[in-house]
Amino acid sequence: LAALVPQDDAAPETTFRAMGNETYRADMIYEATTLPSGNALTVTSRLYAGAKESAVLDSYEDAGLQKFGLAIDWGWFRWFEKPMLWLLRTIYDAVGNFGIAIIALTFIVRGLMFPIAQKGFASMAEMKAIQPKMKAIQEKYKDDKPKQQQEIMALYKQEKVNPVAGCLPMLLQIPVFFALYKVLFVTIEMRHAPFFGWITDLSAPDPTSVFNLFGLLPYSVGFLPPFLQLGIWPILMGISMFLQMRLNPAPPDPVQAKIFQFMPIIFTFLLATFPAGLVIYWTWNNLLSMAQQWYIMRKIAKES
Repeated sequence: LAALVPQDDAAPETTFRAMGNETYRADMIYEATTLPSGNALTVTSRLYAGAKESAVLDSYEDAGLQKFGLAIDWGWFRWFEKPMLWLLRTIYDAVGNFGIAIIALTFIVRGLMFPIAQKGFASMAEMKAIQPKMKAIQEKYKDDKPKQQQEIMALYKQEKVNPVAGCLPMLLQIPVFFALYKVLFVTIEMRHAPFFGWITDLSAPDPTSVFNLFGLLPYSVGFLPPFLQLGIWPILMGISMFLQMRLNPAPPDPVQAKIFQFMPIIFTFLLATFPAGLVIYWTWNNLLSMAQQWYIMRKIAKES
């Protein structure tokens, strides 16, 4: 960021123009002032030229430069993104690695959402328990869809099962996922931040590819579209998502069931283009979700 800051209580004329060849010019012209002979006038302007580090920009804002921290394009979700960056930086100061900080963030998020997730996974376990009854209803009324839906809703009411409750943990993850994506995308602190092994930049996609055996074969795959360059972490994420969905009850609608079967494959290719830090977060989130879901379902099975 390069910024000219005018003198307090001044309203200079400002212009901005492109000069060509990636050169830009900003003018800041104060109003002309006539000075009597022998007098002096001092005008103080300030120049900021440097990286857009959130903490530095915020310190200038605290010193009186209004909205200077918004030089980073946080978007409308900044009330959630900035605290997340602060938490990641705090963990990083303790562990010295932003990748470990992201994994620690995953544990914190899962811990905070444990009570809600417990209810959601309990609902999934109840849904799984009534699957045979649902299949019997579907078979009995396979030629009468309205009656089939009516009987399934009656079964939900009779068994006191809420089919929507199981989606709540996933819905609550969406703001966290989006905020972490923005933090990785817009903050300089995360640029070129290494993890371990081949991940040397958490803000860039996984550089490995299945098409050259993850670098074992001596040729580049840069000619392939980004979503086809499947790295190790996107593949691990896809496998973890597939295993997690195997623990969930199958949707009653056959079309929905088919869509859910293909979701891990779709998300594997989709996340191949996302920052590696985000894929690492999602993978660990899936693993922790599976562990939590397995624990809750085992507990419910013992109680019943």
